[in-house]
Amino acid sequence: MTPSYPDMLRVFGRIGLLSFGGPAAQIALMHRELVERRPWLDEQTYLRALSLCMLLPGPEAMQLATYAGWRLRGVPGGLLAGALFVLPGALVIAILVVLYAAYGNLPLVQAAFTGVKAAVIVIVVQALIRLMGKALTGPAAYGLAALSFIAIFAFNLPFPLIIAAAAAIGALGAAAPNTTPPPGAPPRGRPLRTLAIWLPLWLGPLVLLSLSGADLLARLGWFFAWLAVVTFGGAYAVLAYMTQTVVETYGWISTAQMIDALGLAETTPGPLILVTQFVAMLAGQLQGGPGLALAAGAVALWATFVPCFLWIFLAGPYLERIAARPRLSAAMNGISAAVVGVILNLSVWFALHVLFREVTPLSAGLLRLPVPVPASLDPAALALTAVAALLMLRLNWGLLPGLVVLAGFGAGLSLVY
Repeated sequence: MTPSYPDMLRVFGRIGLLSFGGPAAQIALMHRELVERRPWLDEQTYLRALSLCMLLPGPEAMQLATYAGWRLRGVPGGLLAGALFVLPGALVIAILVVLYAAYGNLPLVQAAFTGVKAAVIVIVVQALIRLMGKALTGPAAYGLAALSFIAIFAFNLPFPLIIAAAAAIGALGAAAPNTTPPPGAPPRGRPLRTLAIWLPLWLGPLVLLSLSGADLLARLGWFFAWLAVVTFGGAYAVLAYMTQTVVETYGWISTAQMIDALGLAETTPGPLILVTQFVAMLAGQLQGGPGLALAAGAVALWATFVPCFLWIFLAGPYLERIAARPRLSAAMNGISAAVVGVILNLSVWFALHVLFREVTPLSAGLLRLPVPVPASLDPAALALTAVAALLMLRLNWGLLPGLVVLAGFGAGLSLVY
């Protein structure tokens, strides 16, 4: 069945507005809307498309929406579906940055953010638990996850290097490739034409920014473009690498602001990688005011999401053939196992910086180990994290109710003490 554009606008607009709760909830929402309620996609096509999107860099839920739109109405349908998945959340993020810049330093607001940060610790732990159940299927996967955690937590090795090594290890351990051609019609893609259109479209504006002397915008654009290439395993997997770069390397924002950015990004619809827009807008606000903030947000959105369309329009026609390549699947399994270790690092990193006011690096040779100062333990943050764990892990509260209640508890504690 080929839906009309008004029907697609209505359905994918609904998906974009209701896509809270991270990729698992978003993928379930799309399955309900596109497979169960409407005969737009069959079950096998949907599952194969999901597998493809997990193999690609970038937010898998947004790319799944783009693939569904492309499958239904070609490139215009893919553009419509992908844009509707991102734009509602992007608008909310822009509003939140304005409010954060105006009121984020007020003591009561900071106290509320302590509650949000406590909830974020538990949210990341939830993501870790879900991924462990899927990705760690044997001793080799556990070992790869452990090595990845040690590599990034204790030795601060670059995230792209860890992902590349995990993919190579996974591919080398795969069974011999299947040489039987997959069934079905030959692919209808035109890869050279797609690259010739979308690669300049993606990177051309960044080149122009570099040539124009817009230093901050150019650096933001190239960094987030690079991030779009290495974002395997979802936003949580690259947040530690992103934090290291935007806080320590460039100094665009502080560690506390980065944690606040993630907490606020969790409250919006759309992919969590919209945190890139928040970071870019906040950096622009701090360095040049509202005008630069809006320009920085637009650059971050362009650099982050245009490649998502490129990957789908390039790989979509070859879905059946890609699914038949065991080495690709094995490489993805290796990446998934490594991502568990990377997200564990993110969980520990967030917990240390939320629960302790001071975290100092222990350096010895190649070792770069973050160590908390025990005397700087924040009792309010510890209590709020315990409440967050009770509500969200034990009582299975949803993401938005948990964030709202923890923010209220944080503000309440500040009034009592």
